[in-house]
Amino acid sequence: MIHTTDYAIEDEARVRDLVRTHGWATLVAVADDGAPIASHLPVLLEETPEGEPMSLLGHVGRPDEVLHRLDSGRESLLIVQGPHGYVSPGWYDMTPAVPTWNYVVVHLYCTVELLGPGESYAILSDTVDRYESVMPDPVRLPQVEEYARRIAKGAAGFRLRVTRWQGKAKLSQDKPRAVAERVVAALESDPHYAQPALAAEMRAELDRRPGSVTGGVTGGLTGGVA
Repeated sequence: MIHTTDYAIEDEARVRDLVRTHGWATLVAVADDGAPIASHLPVLLEETPEGEPMSLLGHVGRPDEVLHRLDSGRESLLIVQGPHGYVSPGWYDMTPAVPTWNYVVVHLYCTVELLGPGESYAILSDTVDRYESVMPDPVRLPQVEEYARRIAKGAAGFRLRVTRWQGKAKLSQDKPRAVAERVVAALESDPHYAQPALAAEMRAELDRRPGSVTGGVTGGLTGGVA
């Protein structure tokens, strides 16, 4: 990912929030034959003590753990994609202007620990609980335990220990505030390209701009961007 200072995320707490909120990720590795391999999967952020490296839990369907060589000790890349969307130059009310794509994304470089059947089942159960908790009548694995344990044999759980990360939030920081506000309004209501979650990220970014009434320059942990 190209490093652009204006778009860099430097606050680890913001990265953790992104993973908590947007848990659908892409795990990328290099197979034994040198070919790239990618799997798409849900991940959970482990709540580690402050000051400790980030740690995530996830699972793949077998035999992806073999293809990824999750037991090899090799470094893997996990990509977590946050809100994103098309930005029309027609929203700027300024010329010249061209289209762009705004987005929030984090690259997490990790070592992998392959887990046994008991811990793998616990990850599956926690993942179900994470997403079922908002449902009016949540379904939990204990309710279908016999079936769940039978199909769980086809999944391999793992722990990702983050060694370094790179975050990027491209949110019209290069545009005057009035222009960015127009983009936010369009992302909230446009009949074709509305992306309310992206609009919310842009509003938060506007609050971080120097001179904002509620914001300011973002602080936090640094050193995460390569």
